[in-house]
Amino acid sequence: MKTAAMSSVEETVNEFIRRVVAGDLDSAVELVADDVEYDNVPMGKNIGPEAMKGFLSAMTGFDEVQFVTHRQTATGNVVMNERTDRFRSGEKWIDLPVAGIFEVDAAGKDLAVARLLRHGTFTTQAAALSAG
Repeated sequence: MKTAAMSSVEETVNEFIRRVVAGDLDSAVELVADDVEYDNVPMGKNIGPEAMKGFLSAMTGFDEVQFVTHRQTATGNVVMNERTDRFRSGEKWIDLPVAGIFEVDAAGKDLAVARLLRHGTFTTQAAALSAG
């Protein structure tokens, strides 16, 4: 649920991202609607907080996670950002260009939709990371 300190849709999205990056997935999914649609293109949709948390839990296996936001804009209840999501394993990093689209429900309380477009780079970089 949205707290009193979060007064804008951007603050809601930023707080969600902060919690995900911190690995606090239980707290992150408190900000999403019961019917959240988390579509991580091209990996497929996850419906509901538990499915979303299950998908995001793969990030907890990395030594460090960073979401670097380059640009962000909000119109009405939609927030869009251009980011680089970074995942460190040992001394190596995977850098993923991401376009995030977040929609906050009409009451302005809960994240309703999140779509991340990963430009197909994760698989290639993950293979290189595991190859040594």
